[in-house]
Amino acid sequence: MKLYNVQTDYKVKKKAKQIKSEMSSETKLTITRLFIAFILLIVGSSSFVPEPFNIVLLVGAYLVIGARIVWQAVKNIFHGEIFDENFLMSIATIGAIILKQYPEAIAVMLFYELGNVFEDIAVNKSKRSISALLEVKPAYATLISGHQNKVVEPSLVKIGETILVKPGEKIPLDGTVVLGSSAVDTSALTGESMPQSIKVGDTALSGSINQTGTLQIKVTKLYNDSTVAKILDLVENASNKKADTEKFITKFAKIYTPIVVFLAVALAIVPSLMTSDWNTWIYRALIFLVISCPCALVISVPLSFFGGIGAASKQGILVKGSNYLEALNDVDTVAFDKTGTLTKGQFSVVQVNSVNISEQKLLQIAASVEKNSTHPIAKSILQAYKGELLTVTKADEKAGRGLIAQVDGQVVVVGNAKALKQNKIPFTETDAVGTVVYVAVDNQFWGDIVIADVPKNDAQKAIQLLNNRGIHKNVMLTGDNQTVGQAMARKLKMSAVYT
Repeated sequence: MKLYNVQTDYKVKKKAKQIKSEMSSETKLTITRLFIAFILLIVGSSSFVPEPFNIVLLVGAYLVIGARIVWQAVKNIFHGEIFDENFLMSIATIGAIILKQYPEAIAVMLFYELGNVFEDIAVNKSKRSISALLEVKPAYATLISGHQNKVVEPSLVKIGETILVKPGEKIPLDGTVVLGSSAVDTSALTGESMPQSIKVGDTALSGSINQTGTLQIKVTKLYNDSTVAKILDLVENASNKKADTEKFITKFAKIYTPIVVFLAVALAIVPSLMTSDWNTWIYRALIFLVISCPCALVISVPLSFFGGIGAASKQGILVKGSNYLEALNDVDTVAFDKTGTLTKGQFSVVQVNSVNISEQKLLQIAASVEKNSTHPIAKSILQAYKGELLTVTKADEKAGRGLIAQVDGQVVVVGNAKALKQNKIPFTETDAVGTVVYVAVDNQFWGDIVIADVPKNDAQKAIQLLNNRGIHKNVMLTGDNQTVGQAMARKLKMSAVYT
């Protein structure tokens, strides 16, 4: 079982590593060819190299950098795609070679291939921005088969079979809990900032992380239909749709290229038939082809978009295609995810309400009871209290409610409202926004502790900058409940919130 975990984890990590460091071998080869062709061009154009050696060097430079494009044009012709940029550039640069304008022919190919390199690098930068999503993918599933457990790939588990998920593991498939209870982190899937408690009969989503208890889950969906598989498919196979400007350039090239070729042929034949001076007019037709090559237009437009995509990904912004980048010109509304974008995604104590005791005393007794708990809420309370903890002699955790413990001979209840109601302890229920932990000692209500996510330091500044740029509709999208979402939206002065 351990060996399988190592192998499958390695596959996921290897894929993530490939994306993070991805510069394709084709790109590396193109950079090498660019460097070699540039050196040959410089040396071949030098006055220190006599003929015919300089011609050999220049033709060599052209073959190094242009052979791929010429070969692609030839292959496209056999596939019925004649009039494209490869064909036009090929005949134009070959015409320049015939005219002995070697540097011009090489320069056209150099700039074109350089544009392809920049394009590839920009796209790979955008890919690296989504590499972290691969970590959501579960590497294995522990299948309960009879009296033994088998570790298998999630794709091999069938509907109706039962899987075991231990604390700290990812839930590999969608299903229904049939045994156990736990807190699960679903923030990567739903945006819900607080861990969700699930018990027997509740739905467990694949890709979420089991945090506290061991679960047995009856599978209700095959892996390919599971929540995490659909998310990964959307991200990994998102098509880079072209912007309207790029579509225009593609259409323009298909119309422009045959027109230029036809005019060049006409320029070579018609005047030659009238004057019988074939050499002069063929020479002029080749010049016409060279100067008609729209390499700057063909390169600049897509390169501008890919450069924009790369620059955005460097700032942590993933743009799935050039059409989305172009659409930013008309943006009047910006929607923000809450957890991890507008907020820190980390829970902390934001309010302590004590009754007839000090706030530090309330935190001390709550932290003492929670010190051995692995729940994120317990960690938040422990982080808030830095002093000495009390001795706890007995602690009993009630799933979905909280803890009952013996502290210095006193019975302490630390939990939610259900815990106090179950123990028939009178208390004042707060309407504070966040997760509320109530504390009672010997059936006496001592107060409550409010835990919530907090805004990032620059979140409000970002909203203000958008307002200054004319974008006044800023909305927040969150998986949290309506009360929590609206409270955060008011704090950040946002237009609206959708849960």
